[in-house]
Amino acid sequence: MLAEDGELAAAAEVMQQALELAPNWAAGWDVLGDYFDRLGRTAEAISAWRHLEALDDSGQFGARLKLAVHGAGPAGEGTAISYVEALFDQYAPKFEKSLVGKLGYRVPEMLDALVVEEMARLGIARFERGLDLGCGTGLMGQKLRDKVGYLEGIDISAAMIAETARKKIYDNLDKAELVAALSARQAESDLVTAADVFIYCGALEPVLAALVPALLPGGLVAFSLEAHDGDEAVFLRPSVRYAHGVDATQTAVIASGLQLLRFETVVLRMDRGAPINGMLVVARKPEVVALAANDGAGTDGDVAA
Repeated sequence: MLAEDGELAAAAEVMQQALELAPNWAAGWDVLGDYFDRLGRTAEAISAWRHLEALDDSGQFGARLKLAVHGAGPAGEGTAISYVEALFDQYAPKFEKSLVGKLGYRVPEMLDALVVEEMARLGIARFERGLDLGCGTGLMGQKLRDKVGYLEGIDISAAMIAETARKKIYDNLDKAELVAALSARQAESDLVTAADVFIYCGALEPVLAALVPALLPGGLVAFSLEAHDGDEAVFLRPSVRYAHGVDATQTAVIASGLQLLRFETVVLRMDRGAPINGMLVVARKPEVVALAANDGAGTDGDVAA
């Protein structure tokens, strides 16, 4: 109640008293760290999250990420699976109301518009099999449904899967971490989408390395990222979401073997009254992959194109 009324210092004092009585209460240390962080008392926030890190073996409270944001440790590699799963399990019931209603979220609409334009340009009437990564409550799937014969959704959160299952948008839903799910697949999808998903995954290269083999030759991938203007390829924001460098993203897409079709910088949504700048990317897997000269080339030295 104190925190809701803006009395953060008093709230922190009460939480400290509670933690004296229950020192192994992980959620309490998490909340205390948040209070101190919002007060600008960074050293005390770090100390609270150090206690949290020691208690949270599964990592569901994201102590490692919160410490990394404040320069108190490394962010680690890849998706913090337990943290992201817990975050969206908690967020699922109010996801659409908060994201669309309050934050002006329009990424599915913007990505869908780019896909439609590329379908027209490439002469694609319909996709046979689509895969929506981080499908959430189906906001992207709703845009894709009439363009895809068989549409699958993957999400790390069981609560999100339950929310979208009620809408009957997808032909199949799977609870899984996306890199693991992609790595287990053959090349079977001619459309893969990821609306505001890779912002929780860190480096883009491992994601694309798993995604490209799961995409059919000639298939499209469309995704969004938050953007930053620094020299780093990827940067962990105070929001505990990753922002990617514009140049580094273009380089990663091309290095993965994809053909970059569309690349746009846009405002993704609002966050605490400020615009969040990002990127929309549409790329295509080449229909025929070039072979190395020593892998099937003719005796005259020609290489398959």
